[in-house]
Amino acid sequence: MRAAGNDTTLDEAQIQALEERFDPEMRFRPLGTAVTTLVAALLIALSLFHYYTAGFGLLQEITHRGVHLALVLGLIFLVFPHRKGLLEAAQPSSLLRPGGVPLVDWLLALAVAAAVLYIPWIFEDLAFRVGNPSTLDVAMGSILLVALLEATRRSMGWPLPLIAIGFIAYAMAGPAFPGLLKHAGASWSQLINHQYLTSQGIYGVAVGVVATYVFHFVLFGVIATRVGLGQLFLDVASAVAGRYVGGPAKVSVFGSALFGMLSGSSVANAVTVGSLTIPAMIRVGYKREFAGAVEAASSTGGQITPPVLGAAAFLMIEFLGLPYQTIIAAAAIPAFMHFFGVFMQVHFEAKRFGLRGLTEEEMPRLRESFAKRWPTLIPLVLLITILVSGRTPYLAAFTGITSCVIVGLTTLERGNTARHWALMAALHAVLLVLVFGGIESTEVKLALFGVAAGLTPVLMRALGVRGRMAAPVLIEALGTGAKYALAVGAAAATVGIVIGVVTLTGVGFKLSTIITGAAQAAAGGLGALVPEVLFSKAALTLFIALVMTGLVCILLGCGIPTTANYIIMVTVAAPTLVQLGVEPLVAHFFVFYYGVLADITPPVALAAYAASGMAGSDPFKTGNMAFRLGLAKALVPFVFVFSPSLLLVAKGFTWPDFIVTFTGCLLGITLLAAALSRFFLVEMTRWEQALCLAGALLLIAPGIWPTLAGALLAVPMLLRQLSARRTAAAARPAGP
Repeated sequence: MRAAGNDTTLDEAQIQALEERFDPEMRFRPLGTAVTTLVAALLIALSLFHYYTAGFGLLQEITHRGVHLALVLGLIFLVFPHRKGLLEAAQPSSLLRPGGVPLVDWLLALAVAAAVLYIPWIFEDLAFRVGNPSTLDVAMGSILLVALLEATRRSMGWPLPLIAIGFIAYAMAGPAFPGLLKHAGASWSQLINHQYLTSQGIYGVAVGVVATYVFHFVLFGVIATRVGLGQLFLDVASAVAGRYVGGPAKVSVFGSALFGMLSGSSVANAVTVGSLTIPAMIRVGYKREFAGAVEAASSTGGQITPPVLGAAAFLMIEFLGLPYQTIIAAAAIPAFMHFFGVFMQVHFEAKRFGLRGLTEEEMPRLRESFAKRWPTLIPLVLLITILVSGRTPYLAAFTGITSCVIVGLTTLERGNTARHWALMAALHAVLLVLVFGGIESTEVKLALFGVAAGLTPVLMRALGVRGRMAAPVLIEALGTGAKYALAVGAAAATVGIVIGVVTLTGVGFKLSTIITGAAQAAAGGLGALVPEVLFSKAALTLFIALVMTGLVCILLGCGIPTTANYIIMVTVAAPTLVQLGVEPLVAHFFVFYYGVLADITPPVALAAYAASGMAGSDPFKTGNMAFRLGLAKALVPFVFVFSPSLLLVAKGFTWPDFIVTFTGCLLGITLLAAALSRFFLVEMTRWEQALCLAGALLLIAPGIWPTLAGALLAVPMLLRQLSARRTAAAARPAGP
């Protein structure tokens, strides 16, 4: 996007400053020079470790997870202070504060790293220790458990640690609980044994997915943005939507959808895209609260947008045992519905207030943008190709990251010569040989990679080739990618505590029984009020269970990352839905969508708060408006539970069912947007708004009869709107 004729290509330093301002997980304390260098080296080492293992083979599972977790937790104690008040200025170095970091934090960093690496160290004897831990085992496990809770508190606040502490208390005080929740209880030694020495707790699937998949795609997103792919997406969005009514807001919707392919973070998406779109929205006349809300609602869509789904795609692969292609196919239509819902509200709001689009001077020149940045599409194309080919996600990420580096180092935005293209092509040829060449020997692959990496700077100097991304930018991107992983890594390990208690006590099945019983009781009470033709008792029971589950997801999502929220809800709530007859794939998508919704649901709506900071608006009002804009995301999960055909690959898919449901959703979301905006063709009256809202809910409800009933309800509103528009057009004075 352009402003006043000047190129506004994103300044990465400014974007990083915005992220650190609005995302608590990126706020590092100021450090002395020596410690800053050490932390930077460790962050880069963390990125390089994951890059190496993605391309040349993972380590033994427990060793891989151990190295990842040791670096993540150790770094957290160095970069996050024990209270936020210490973020303002660097502390002086002293004997008790080496490098400005308190001595106790140095000791905690070393202790937690030692406790994590203790398990890989004793791995050969681990099978003999499970069930009979030694005193040292219990001591090391206790250190890790306590330090992990503190690391999570420092990096992302109290909510998740308090949930974990509650589960620990439940595990140990089982006999004190009533009814179904009662169990035999576990001693501290038994708890540590399960959480520390087995793969059912801290070292479980949550840490495994973050260490094996999530980190790599976060790093890819950061490097791809540095190369210029994010800016290309924004330019495409501006060219497609910018010229129309309310153009900047529509650019926000399209840009966030495209940028969501790179970034799984709602806050990162909001500050990157919003740094351009929010000022433009305010400039053409949108209210500040609405401008911030549009960006927040659009940005949360990045977490439900294929191909990465904010890393949830890879968690679903692990939990459901389904191929990647199935997961992204299922995600496509619901993601489209979310962005369509936001887009329609933006459109009606713009029509209601007569807001203009962007002028030619304010829009990017798409031909020029593609000429400068088309090579940045190569890494994304390679990544998606490898993902859908059935190869491992981490190999796809390795290929995408390497391709980003090649493109960044060997091509310019302007003035590429034949030497530039030849070197880029040659290096990509080596990369494709590494990935597709069938080389099984790690030593041979490393040798080939090492020769190519060593010759690249020599060839660049000899050929006079320089690129759009300098080496310092690449180093900074490696560090930033690791920064994003710290809080997520701690959260995943803490979620492992919750999963460990669930597997130790069986509380997941007990909660499922309780929720199912409560839903059945409520359905029995409401059954007399709801006609059987609209809702059978089984359907009413499922509906009530869905409402209860959705509310819990939103409450848990207040201050908890989506990834952690999803894992907890899959462990605790998804079995309830499966017990009521919902297909596992559908149940997982339901809890995932409601977990994402928490990012725009006050009181802790991080994406909305970030957007409101840039818009200069009231955070709470912005959060409420963002929730209104994202209502399609709240309604569509109910639709695909009752009509799984909307997910394309769910069991029972039929084209007639899909067409009816898809059409009903499109029409219903359009009417819902009109009702919430109080505008369709002209300003709505109250009765039109009420009729429109009722028609929207019936249209969105799956099934041919509710769809037809909703369409009929909307007819009087549509006729009145057409008549009013003709009247307004006739009353308008003729032009000169």
